[in-house]
Amino acid sequence: MSDGGHGRKRRGHEEEHEEHENHERWLVSYADMMTLLMVLFIVLFAISQVDQKKFAALKTGLSAGFGAPVAILSGGDQLLTPGGAVAPDSVNLAGSAGAKVPSAAVDPARAVQPEAVAKLAKVQTEAQVAKEVENLTEAEKALKEALKSQGLAKGATFRFDERGLVVTIATDDVLFESGSAALRPTGRRILSALGPTLLRLPNRLSVDGHTNDIPIHTDRFPSNWELSGDRATGVLRYLHSSHGLPFGRMSATGFADTKPLLPSSDPRSVSANRRVEIVVIARVDDSAGRAIAELGNRAEAEAEAAAAAGH
Repeated sequence: MSDGGHGRKRRGHEEEHEEHENHERWLVSYADMMTLLMVLFIVLFAISQVDQKKFAALKTGLSAGFGAPVAILSGGDQLLTPGGAVAPDSVNLAGSAGAKVPSAAVDPARAVQPEAVAKLAKVQTEAQVAKEVENLTEAEKALKEALKSQGLAKGATFRFDERGLVVTIATDDVLFESGSAALRPTGRRILSALGPTLLRLPNRLSVDGHTNDIPIHTDRFPSNWELSGDRATGVLRYLHSSHGLPFGRMSATGFADTKPLLPSSDPRSVSANRRVEIVVIARVDDSAGRAIAELGNRAEAEAEAAAAAGH
């Protein structure tokens, strides 16, 4: 009996002990949180440290290159010295990691000068222009040869302007009848001779229609603007339909009588100003356009002089 009672008491005591609540469990979570916070701050501290020597060398190089004083202020963690420095004429990042660079180490004679930069840019532009003029001159030769092979050596004239190579086709009794935008057979032959060579060129094409200053007023063409525009688009459509030149490479514009080749006082202006021009646009920057015209026309004149001397 006594053993049984004692056993019951022991089991009761054990059950009471198992149900006892641990009031110190929060310390574990608190310790974990503190550990994580400590790791976080150690990482932040570590990544915030700057190699002072390398930063000083970088600052020295940048300051020297951009014209700022070379001396480093106290407190190497500050940014580059603000203000007071005049914008530099040249850039010379002379600093190297791990060493301070005194101002005497920056050699102004070796720095890039604006005059040298401008000269280099000019040389590069001239080289680009010369190369494109060479390409357009080759295109001109090919177009002339194509016309000659079809017995149409005088079917077009050639010149250079700031846009590129200009192929001029007179409209009187060649491309169109007077006051008409319908292509004549001779005009189709000229365009068919030019088409394959134009298709092979990588350049964009501008088809420009021009008239003389004699006004026109018909149901279809109320003015020379409509006539010149229709003639330009007629040539463009023919080049596309007959020779496959993509519309995306071409544009058509009507100029009426606003861009005459000859003044109206010249008797030849009546026929000379009535024309369609196919412009092979030079693949250069717009700023180089005038150089294209000058160099191209100079080369044209030299070639004509040489041909004349040969005869």
